[in-house]
Amino acid sequence: MMKHNYRVWAAIALWGLLGITGAQAQTKILLGVAPAGEFIAAMVAREQGFFKKRGLDVDLQIMPPGATVPGLQSGSLQIGAVGTPTLLQTSDSGLDFVLVAGGAIASKTDVNFGLLVKNGVVIDKPQDFVGKKIGTPGLESFFHVLAREWLTINKVDHKKVTFVEVPFPQLSDVMKAGTVDAVLTTEPFKSRTIEAGVGTKFVAIAADLPDGLPPFIYAARRDWTVANASAVKAFREALAEGIRFADANPDAARADYGKHVKLPPDALAKVRWNKMNAIVTPQQIALWDDMMRRQGMLKNPGDVARLIAP
Repeated sequence: MMKHNYRVWAAIALWGLLGITGAQAQTKILLGVAPAGEFIAAMVAREQGFFKKRGLDVDLQIMPPGATVPGLQSGSLQIGAVGTPTLLQTSDSGLDFVLVAGGAIASKTDVNFGLLVKNGVVIDKPQDFVGKKIGTPGLESFFHVLAREWLTINKVDHKKVTFVEVPFPQLSDVMKAGTVDAVLTTEPFKSRTIEAGVGTKFVAIAADLPDGLPPFIYAARRDWTVANASAVKAFREALAEGIRFADANPDAARADYGKHVKLPPDALAKVRWNKMNAIVTPQQIALWDDMMRRQGMLKNPGDVARLIAP
């Protein structure tokens, strides 16, 4: 009897040890994302267990655009969502970040993001933005770069338009106060601003821009990706599953989004997102590289293929 009990307790101890080992095998990742709907796939992947089942222990931190770069560089974040122009700029300045996975993919039919004009400001054509002030969530961010490209395509000198940096949550208030004439915005901020009666005329600038642009990507330090190659692959796969789930189950995806971005129910119900793809090609990054070089934002020769983690 004593021998039997010994075997039972030994088996229990072994299972406990295996459980501890399994827990230790989980790769811990602090992921920084902005509160926009385009980041819904990461929130879905966490809440639906897509990260966990691949051995990733992922916590999300909601952050303003641009705040992820210092976190990545210091190591407090392992992965962060950054604008694709930011990835190119950090590489141009000598920081060694690489693309881990893709997020939203802009298409010419996208109406989620663009320019929202303040009520009372007359904008009938792109040339009417000359002399105006436009609020953008980040100077030289992907919205800023896209807006300047859109103006150039429409034969407007973007240097004759003033861009003012304004955080996402304050865009509507700043426009209402008359500080800016229009804002570069996306969902859910776009719908909330329209419903508040601050602005109603919306210009979907994606229609005139190159197709297939990835406005933001998920990035990490190269040394982290080299040391965690299997985690990079698992992260990309989990994100892809999150995208498929969000497309097939939009209401459930919104609920997962609402756990991280606090919105009233009526606003949460209106959350939309662009087409998403966890895979980004060098050709897509090259579209940004070309735009940014035309805008004088990059100084050094670059190899866009080298910016994508295996």
